[in-house]
Amino acid sequence: MSNTTSQLILRKADIAETPLIWNILQDAIEQRRQDGSTQWQDGYPNELTVQNDIKNGYGYVLTENETILCYAAIIFDIEPAYEEIQGKWLTDGDYAVIHRVAVAKSTKGKGIATKLFENIEDLCLKQNIYSIKVDTNFDNVPMLKILDRLNYTYCGEVFFRGAARKAFEKKLV
Repeated sequence: MSNTTSQLILRKADIAETPLIWNILQDAIEQRRQDGSTQWQDGYPNELTVQNDIKNGYGYVLTENETILCYAAIIFDIEPAYEEIQGKWLTDGDYAVIHRVAVAKSTKGKGIATKLFENIEDLCLKQNIYSIKVDTNFDNVPMLKILDRLNYTYCGEVFFRGAARKAFEKKLV
């Protein structure tokens, strides 16, 4: 192993990477199932979701030496479900939304999801976006821990496909 530290790079996913990303998501779906979670157990997200993310410019990957470590949809637009929060957001201005975070099985437990969120914060600041909003299932303990560690604020509940989700926001400045 050389002494040069490899760099993590957050970039837009390429449509040709869909099968690879879908494999990472399938592992995450299975992990949620093994953890006893109801999240992602209803056929969503699926391979078409990934293709649509990438076509819409939402699909991002965090890579190290060209290897995809994790995937997320990062949306710099209004999330309609967030308009109807039971609770209150911290801010009313522009924000980024993070959906469909999935980490490759080979990197589990190495803090890669935390690094992903840190890279997303940098991306937002470069685009003059000073708020990130995210939601997760009540029983997604790993994600809840990440949001807590990165000082996201619990703001209330939002609803997706008929189910309540915990909603969080982080102000970046």
